[in-house]
Amino acid sequence: MLAAIPSPSTSSIEIWIFELRAYGLMIAAGAMLAVWVTGRRYVAAGGDLLTVHRMATWSIPAGIVGARLYHVATDFDRFQNNWAEIPKLWKGGLGIWGAIAAGALVAWWIVRRDGGDVGAIFDATAVGVPLAQAVGRLGNWFNQELFGRPTTLPWGLEIDPKYRPEMYRDSSMFHPTFLYEALWNVGLAAFIAFLVPKLLPNLKKGYSWAVYVVGYTAGRVWIELLRSDEATEIFGVRVNVWTSLIVGCAALLILRFRGSHAPSVQSVE
Repeated sequence: MLAAIPSPSTSSIEIWIFELRAYGLMIAAGAMLAVWVTGRRYVAAGGDLLTVHRMATWSIPAGIVGARLYHVATDFDRFQNNWAEIPKLWKGGLGIWGAIAAGALVAWWIVRRDGGDVGAIFDATAVGVPLAQAVGRLGNWFNQELFGRPTTLPWGLEIDPKYRPEMYRDSSMFHPTFLYEALWNVGLAAFIAFLVPKLLPNLKKGYSWAVYVVGYTAGRVWIELLRSDEATEIFGVRVNVWTSLIVGCAALLILRFRGSHAPSVQSVE
């Protein structure tokens, strides 16, 4: 192997008597980036920054709780006899669909209660959320988790023996699926911010969120199929693939039938 991506030697940072988990730090950094990006875009659309801060105060914790509950529900065999493991977020285990559902619902409620522009806030978060996901995925790198199957590609990820799946004990390089998803999300955020206004000029306010869902699920399907970790399956297919297909198709239908204004027709003299 001429080149490879090394894994971090530690998953935590010790400061005095405190041990800071890199996974949690990446989640926090991603959340702060999302709030900053969302705030700038919402203010540019005529909104109030205070609304963004109030929304974030409630929707971020709700998203984390929702993410954990989704993970527990879809990997219940791991937790049913060990309930004490459920609060241990620093060990990893957050399901993005739980985060999106809970976070979006609370965000909608807070912004609507405050009299804010719900459509504008969802357009703004459609860029901030995938950037937050991109940063948060680095936590999987520190934990040496959620990587893919073995690979001989030059960007293979080095995984320590104790973290390798039993069937791949003799392999040392794996697909860095966390990196694939991070790069996909950065590209998706750029697409929504810079190209969607030009490619979809008749898109209704707030429906950039549906574009995000379609784009994210498209990436999640092929990345999920590369992963090597154990997961709940339905008919031999990982449950997150099914979820992505169902949610992505629903978002695509919403875009197709509800997402656009009728194009203006100018009379020709």
